[in-house]
Amino acid sequence: MQLAAGLVLALLSTAALSGGFYVQHAVAADLPALALRRPRRSLASLFSNWRWLAGFGIGLAGWALYIVALALAPLSLVQAVSAGGVGLLALLVRVRGSSLSRRETSAVLIAVASLLLVGLSLPAGTHSTGHTSTGPLIWVGVSVLLAGAAVLGARVLQPGAGLAAAGGLLYSAGDVATKGAVGGLHPVVLFALLVPACHGMAFCCVQMSFQRGAALATAGVTTLLTNLLPIAAGLAVFGEQVPGGGAGVLRWLGFAGAVIGATLLTGRERGGDEPVPDQRGSASADQPAGDQRATRDEAAEDQPGSADLPARAGQRAAR
Repeated sequence: MQLAAGLVLALLSTAALSGGFYVQHAVAADLPALALRRPRRSLASLFSNWRWLAGFGIGLAGWALYIVALALAPLSLVQAVSAGGVGLLALLVRVRGSSLSRRETSAVLIAVASLLLVGLSLPAGTHSTGHTSTGPLIWVGVSVLLAGAAVLGARVLQPGAGLAAAGGLLYSAGDVATKGAVGGLHPVVLFALLVPACHGMAFCCVQMSFQRGAALATAGVTTLLTNLLPIAAGLAVFGEQVPGGGAGVLRWLGFAGAVIGATLLTGRERGGDEPVPDQRGSASADQPAGDQRATRDEAAEDQPGSADLPARAGQRAAR
C-alpha cells in the first residue's frame, strides 16, 4: 500500500513538474535574453511575469509531491514513473499546434513505452542491500562535473540541449541529495545543503536553455535526465536491486528505453528533419531568443521597406 501511494504521488509530481516546465518555456521564449552576467535583471524579468510565476509555482508543488513520494517508495521506481513526464510534454506541444519531428516522436514513444515496462515489473517489488553516504556524495560530485562538460559540448547537441542536459544532471544530483537527506544519511546537513546548491545551478541552466531551443529539446531532455540518472543512482549507490526473472528483464528494458529516449532528444537532427535556418538575420541557433529578435530587428532596419520604394524611385528619376 505504501509503495502504491508513493508511485501515485510520483505520477502527480511529474504531471506538475512537466506542466510547470512547459509554461516556463513558453514564457521565457518571449522575455529579454537571460544571462549570468546580469543576474538581477534576468531574475527580475522572470519573477515579475505572472505567467512564469504560475509555472514556477506548479513546478514547486510537483517537487513537494516528489519529496513525499521518495519517503514512501524506492528512488529508482519513483524516477521511472516520473520519466513519463516527457510524454506529457509532447502532448502539450501537440495541443498547442506544433508538430514533432520523426526523431522526437520516436523518442517520446520509446520513453513512454519504457515507463509501461517498468510499471509491469512493479509487482515484483524492489529490495535494498543498504548503503553509505560516500557513494551518493561521489555521485553528486561527478554529476556536477558532467554538467560542466555538457555546457561546453553544447555545439554538438540540439540548440539549447547542452544547457538542458546540464540542468538535468544538476537536478538529478539534487534529487540524489534529497534522497540522502530524507533517508537520514550522515551528515544530513551536508545533503540538505547540496539540494539547494544543485537545484539553484540547474535552475539557471534550464531557464537559459528555454530561450535557445524547443520544448522537447530543452524541458524534455531535462525531464528525462532528471529521472533517468537517479534511477541508476538508486541501483548503484543506494543498494536497490532489480528483481530476477521476467520482471527483472522488463525493468532493465524500461531503464534502457529511457536512455535511448534521452539520446534521441539531445542529438542533432539530420537530413530533412533539420530545421531551416532563419535567412533574415545572422543569429546563431544557439543564440538566446531575445538576442535573435534584436539581430532580426537590426537586419530589418537595414532593408529598404516597401513604403520607401516610391520615394527612392522618385529620387532616381530626378537624378
